[in-house]
Amino acid sequence: MNTFNSLPTTPGGQTRAASAIATNTVIRNTYMLLSMTLLFSALAAGASLALKLPHPGLIVTLLGYFGLLFLTNRLRNSGWGVASVFALTGFMGYTLGPIVGHYLGLPNGGQTVMMAMAGTAVIFLSLSGYALTTRKDFSFMGGFLLVGIVLAFLAGLAAIFFAIPALSLTVSAVFVLLMSGLILYETSNIIHGGETNYVMATVTLFVAIFNLFTSLLQLLGFTSSSD
Repeated sequence: MNTFNSLPTTPGGQTRAASAIATNTVIRNTYMLLSMTLLFSALAAGASLALKLPHPGLIVTLLGYFGLLFLTNRLRNSGWGVASVFALTGFMGYTLGPIVGHYLGLPNGGQTVMMAMAGTAVIFLSLSGYALTTRKDFSFMGGFLLVGIVLAFLAGLAAIFFAIPALSLTVSAVFVLLMSGLILYETSNIIHGGETNYVMATVTLFVAIFNLFTSLLQLLGFTSSSD
């Protein structure tokens, strides 16, 4: 008698197994697509920097970002959704090029950029690794993060329009905390089945990494210029 075949299989066990497989698939697809979009965005930033392209400006940046984000959300369940993710991340990479070029022109600019990149990588890998290994549920952070991001975004716009450097630095520091929380939240969301679409999961994590890097860049750039 085959003892393996005699083991009972309950509907609940089958459901949990199917759920675990689906979750692992979303995690694998998300990190695969995230890796590719990060590379694509870096290439776009490098091309923008090498060609010395001007920054498109705040209005064009916001229109491009929210427009492509809306398009990606509409196409999230089709193959075109992946193409839209690359369009979004490529556009964000293009806007990043002039920003990086600005900091490279400052004293110790190369060191500042590398430190921001290293800090972003350490924070992302540490937080996502923590969420993946502990499998803690951070869904309780959702409402706080939404309100915090909206308020910080509005404060950032005010800092730009009214030219308040102190407010801008404060917003950058707050964004570092908010994006760190967003990484924990979204990774936990994927693990516990709250996010089942790897296209949108990729976009959320990419935006968190992008904002984390630019915020660290501004903070470190200010520190270097003050020395």
